Amino acid sequence: MKRMRSRHHRPSGGGSRHSNGQTPLNRNHVFDSNGPDMRVRGTAQQLFEKYLQLGRDATGTGDRILAEAYFQHAEHYFRILNAMTQAAQQSQMERQERHQQRARAQQDHDDRRQGDDSGAEGETEEVVEETAE
Repeated sequence: MKRMRSRHHRPSGGGSRHSNGQTPLNRNHVFDSNGPDMRVRGTAQQLFEKYLQLGRDATGTGDRILAEAYFQHAEHYFRILNAMTQAAQQSQMERQERHQQRARAQQDHDDRRQGDDSGAEGETEEVVEETAE
């Protein structure tokens, strides 16, 4: 018998962690770029540097239009690098905040536990003092 799938089938492995539908890129993500006159492949950093160098070379040969096209491609990958850096910083801040919250919660728990223990000891000391009189 054939297994039926619903329209909203998700691949095995569960749902996405990210609600906006975009997977965050890491610095090692490889891009395939179709430049003005060639295809280039590499990370955002590599493509940024490559298009910047190609733009400089085109400027040196006097081809201002090709140089501008290369510089626009370089700017695109520069913006991707900035977005990745901002996302990494935001993620790091969120991790630090979660760590601090856990540390505060653990400290509060330890303080309450220590308070309960010292309160019980104080009561026994009072009882001992009363019987001694």
